[in-house]
Amino acid sequence: MPAVPAALTEPALISPKALGASTLAVARAGDRLVAAGERGTVLWSDDGGKTWQQARVPVRAGLTALRFVDARTGWAVGHLGVILKTEDGGKTWTLQLDGVRAAQALLAAATDDASRRAAQRLVEEGADKPWFDLEALDGQRAIAVGAYGLAMATRDGGRTWEPLPLRAVNPRGLHLYGVRAVGGPGGAWVIAGEQGLLLRSSDDGVSFTALASPYKGSFFGLLATRSGALLAYGLRGSVYRSGDAGTSWDKVELGTPVSLQAGLERADRGELTLLAQNGELFVSTDDGHRFTRRPPPAGPLPAAGLAAAPDGAWVIASLRGTRRASPAP
Repeated sequence: MPAVPAALTEPALISPKALGASTLAVARAGDRLVAAGERGTVLWSDDGGKTWQQARVPVRAGLTALRFVDARTGWAVGHLGVILKTEDGGKTWTLQLDGVRAAQALLAAATDDASRRAAQRLVEEGADKPWFDLEALDGQRAIAVGAYGLAMATRDGGRTWEPLPLRAVNPRGLHLYGVRAVGGPGGAWVIAGEQGLLLRSSDDGVSFTALASPYKGSFFGLLATRSGALLAYGLRGSVYRSGDAGTSWDKVELGTPVSLQAGLERADRGELTLLAQNGELFVSTDDGHRFTRRPPPAGPLPAAGLAAAPDGAWVIASLRGTRRASPAP
């Protein structure tokens, strides 16, 4: 059995340098902003991203995604199979799962020889199983997806995490980059990944089917809107819109070759916004049918995540740290 990495047993280092650390995700927790990134760094801000404070995190693994269900409860996921939960709005975090335990759960859930062999390999390889995205449905239910087709869900607030049955619909173990619930709490779960992979569950994750994909490149994320529309976005500025939870798709032309990293709905402005990896924004005011390109509000930078501050400012997670910028009028 490989040794457990020190990054899973040592807390994130509290340091003034963390305020300028690379961040990959940023999210709203009520009126608070929370950002996460390298070496287990989590930052929180109560003034719209003007100033930040560092959270207490029990691991030093890089963190890739954040989701909150209200002002206090949320999850973060990242490298080494790490899943963290907060119940105080991101100030402190507890470790719920790591790559070692995730592999053991996969082995325990395997029902055939092929699944057992695959799970045994993951156990032998150790902890390095990165998660790339998560969806939080409420304080009890959340879904994490990541590399090698790994996907797990909790229905008890994170006390236990169980593998999702994806092997039959993703036999090659393609990476999974995005997951969203479409159509409210009782709606479908849709997962997007590399090589145009699209999967859907209509029974709360009990079973999944593969959807006919409109694209053969990688999807890096999904944006589910309040109207029930779904946008899949990713490589080379590719965007596709579905009004029926992924059964059919229409291509949306952005006119950019730059890959897209994040998506956000701003109900206060009636807008959908997509973030490109160079910091450019693409904004739609018609529920994702058409988008208008806008220059990078914080200047060109290697962007990764997007949120809106309570005062309307953009807050962008990037490899150069978290940036705040005023939106276009």
